[in-house]
Amino acid sequence: MPISERVGRLGSGVFARNDRRKAAYAGEPALLDLSLGSTDLQPPPVAIAAMQAQLGTPESAAYCLHAATAPFRQAVARWAQRRFGTSVDPEREVLLLVGSQEGTAHLPLAVLNPGEAALLLDPYYPSHMGGLHLASAEPVLLPLRPEQGWKPDFDAVDDATWARIRLMVLGFPHNPTATTGEQAWVDAAVSKALQHGCVLAHDNPYVDLALDGEAPALLRNPAWREVGIEFFSFSKSWCLGGYRLAFAIGAEGLISALRQLKGVVDFNQSLALQAGAIAALEQAGDWPEQLRATYRERRDRMAAALEAVGWPVPLPSMALYLWLPLPPVARAQGLDSETFCARLLEATGVALTPGNGFGPGGEGWLRLALVHPVEQLEAGAARIGRWLASL
Repeated sequence: MPISERVGRLGSGVFARNDRRKAAYAGEPALLDLSLGSTDLQPPPVAIAAMQAQLGTPESAAYCLHAATAPFRQAVARWAQRRFGTSVDPEREVLLLVGSQEGTAHLPLAVLNPGEAALLLDPYYPSHMGGLHLASAEPVLLPLRPEQGWKPDFDAVDDATWARIRLMVLGFPHNPTATTGEQAWVDAAVSKALQHGCVLAHDNPYVDLALDGEAPALLRNPAWREVGIEFFSFSKSWCLGGYRLAFAIGAEGLISALRQLKGVVDFNQSLALQAGAIAALEQAGDWPEQLRATYRERRDRMAAALEAVGWPVPLPSMALYLWLPLPPVARAQGLDSETFCARLLEATGVALTPGNGFGPGGEGWLRLALVHPVEQLEAGAARIGRWLASL
């Protein structure tokens, strides 16, 4: 049966590989899944109540076309004014998304022709590369280095390469390195985009989850309408990951192109789900602040627990993840990130995500999601410590 080359280029995906390993694990102790950023923390009750109140209405069971998303888009515009002091046109500059992954994966199809080049950070989030493969685009990787604090060096790309780049994809706070980043980094990207005439896409689902400092945003740059589009999500800030609610704010031309593409791919989420999203924006604006306190405790105590078993780890500036270098004993044995994670899961039942799933720059690293209570995290660290000692 024929399968397209672009699907072949997608590969199996790190989360799919991990999913197979987790499904095959049948040992003791019980599985402790720290591989996905799917939080155990709950959404704001006002959001769930708003969804429940709308579920029984006939319109919530109907297809939802773009025009019906107007109340949601208006709420987003009000949020952008409060959050960034930025005036946004809800009709021309806002788009509802089925999760931010959907938006970031579809955008290359909307702005790139086959064979055109796009700049990605390395490490990158998998949907960023996946979107380029689906668009038959050429990825150009910009390495992020730990010794530079994971700061992107846009001047490392030569002028001839910049001349070919039509799309630049960033995301700070950064997944997987859990680096908050700085506004100056995004501003530098805007300058490059203006200079070279490329689109800047900024994936910002963690904008409310900076533990140290303030998260950068494309919307804070006055030139955002000239170059770019920014993606936001309810999955992290309001714990609504399973509801697949997100939105994009961007230049009218980019929003229009992405909307046109979406028009042949999907409709929008139920009006009941949108009601919950509106309630989250307008009645639970302080929800992310409550989450940050929980994640800060989890970060600090899990890092201390791992250090206590001989695995010193950097302290991240963003909530939800630890980005861990392979422990010394694993390096001494020549284990790569995928082999280490497979063996760790088999021996201990603790599932992490291998860094190679986030690009070549992720090899030698592992991502740990802080998505369970502190007591379970510390118990997981003890399991890991016993296994490392056995090596």
